[in-house]
Amino acid sequence: MSTSLAVLRLDRELPMPARAHDGDAGVDLFSARDVELAPGQRELVPTGIAVAIPHGMVGLVHPRSGLAARVGLSIVNSPGTIDAGYRGEIKVSLINLDPHAPIVIRRGDRIAQLLVQRVELPELVEVTSFDEAGLAETTRGEGGHGSSGGHASL
Repeated sequence: MSTSLAVLRLDRELPMPARAHDGDAGVDLFSARDVELAPGQRELVPTGIAVAIPHGMVGLVHPRSGLAARVGLSIVNSPGTIDAGYRGEIKVSLINLDPHAPIVIRRGDRIAQLLVQRVELPELVEVTSFDEAGLAETTRGEGGHGSSGGHASL
């Protein structure tokens, strides 16, 4: 099943977002300006596009894995969330995770990827206890943040 995504190009000189290969989940997003990030620095970088995410879907802005692995470029709030009601320019909160070298981004460089996925929109129901709501107790219970183990050396 295919869904279309309305894309408004705010900067017509930048390429239209596109998949690098058939079957790729994400489309590449481009930097609308030159940016230099010092080690540890973060900056909100415009992409020159706005999108109209359909109701019942969400846009997720992910780092490009090659940039993260090669130079330490990532996204502060990864993944960034684009709600269906948002119509402004997509901006990416980039961060240089390299402790020593600056990262230079040129206008037109691919800086992130956008995935669009269906999302459940459940009605929130307040309860006084999960037992009252008919929700069975689980073996995990309130265990979280490493409670399941798996890292003997940590």
